[in-house]
Amino acid sequence: MDTLKVRDAKDVEDAVRGAVAAEQPLEIIGHGSKRAIGLPMATNAVLDLSALNAITSYEPHELIVTVQAGAPMADLLSLMDSKNQQFAFDPMDTSVLLGKPRGAGTVGGMIAAGLAGPRRIKAGGARDHLLGANAVSGFGDSFKTGGKVVKNVTGYDLCKLLAGSWGTLSVMTEVTLKVLPKAETERTLVLRGLDDITANRAMTMAIGSPYDVSGVAHIPSSIFRDTGDGLSGLGGSQQAVTLIRLEGIGASVPHRAGSVSKALASFGTAEMIADEASAALWASIRDVTPFAASGALGAWPVWRIVCPPASGGAFGQALARETGGDVIYDWSGGLIWAALPPAADAHAAVLRQRLTSIGGHATLLRGSDQVRAAIDVFHPQEAGVAALGRRVKSSFDPKQILNRGRMVRS
Repeated sequence: MDTLKVRDAKDVEDAVRGAVAAEQPLEIIGHGSKRAIGLPMATNAVLDLSALNAITSYEPHELIVTVQAGAPMADLLSLMDSKNQQFAFDPMDTSVLLGKPRGAGTVGGMIAAGLAGPRRIKAGGARDHLLGANAVSGFGDSFKTGGKVVKNVTGYDLCKLLAGSWGTLSVMTEVTLKVLPKAETERTLVLRGLDDITANRAMTMAIGSPYDVSGVAHIPSSIFRDTGDGLSGLGGSQQAVTLIRLEGIGASVPHRAGSVSKALASFGTAEMIADEASAALWASIRDVTPFAASGALGAWPVWRIVCPPASGGAFGQALARETGGDVIYDWSGGLIWAALPPAADAHAAVLRQRLTSIGGHATLLRGSDQVRAAIDVFHPQEAGVAALGRRVKSSFDPKQILNRGRMVRS
């Protein structure tokens, strides 16, 4: 396989133009930590952005950072942590789930995947924090979208398209992102022993309260039985746990936590986990460590399911019962992680048939090469939406040079 290792944006332009002339599709990678997500791509050429690894500008007082697309996430997060700042959308680290070294991945890969963690229900997703980008289209032309301030809405907001496009629209070379201060303190309330549907009601009540909840999740008891992963801070409990997180200034969080506890008293007495233990717990949920590639369920396909939160408990319970799989609920039931027993189609037919009735969608985040070649990894779109997607793709990359076939079969 030919690897084109670029040094700057001009190299990217030249590489893409050469690929267009030769009608040679390119696979776009940074560290390659997410290469196993998506449909297998038929290409023998790789465009390697790992040398575009500089942090161009970091202005903590202005709450913005500009960084090249190949910059390691681990380096950027460490720098931001030294200033007590963070990406509020809580970007997921897929390394544990996919069997890669922890912390692998680049900033460009984070934006291209657009996978946000538990705080998304409060802070929004990656696209909501992407202020600007420099990129190269499938024509080989450089373009710039957005800027370095929050209020930069002029013309089309192309940043929203690039986030979550999995490298199929352009090659990002540099991005500007909004950062926010870390909370002074955090508390997690723990309710034990609730079934999925009852937990769904408790989560809905918590997220609908006026107490500024920043994370709501439910972990069924089967997760502890199957994986032995007690999750940081839970004390090795073998019971199902429902978790509610509150973050903010020191004077506010304990008061709000007490108010939420009273509001949820009908569901049981809430225990409380604080600060470091709480943060470790939510990192485990964000990165789906119970389904780690090195764990007991490491050979099982893993689905990322988004559905209406009110339907989450019933849907997840029925899916686990019908397939014999395990589920974890995030986003108050709006995000379900499902590890399902191996099958030729990874249970895609059953899963998507059930999702049709509730208006949800599912993406296969982990699966064998054979499974990914046999099914639609990304949820099939309705005809009108699919037609719009093809027109957008054609506007950026008419010859399908960039990550051809990763999201939709070519």
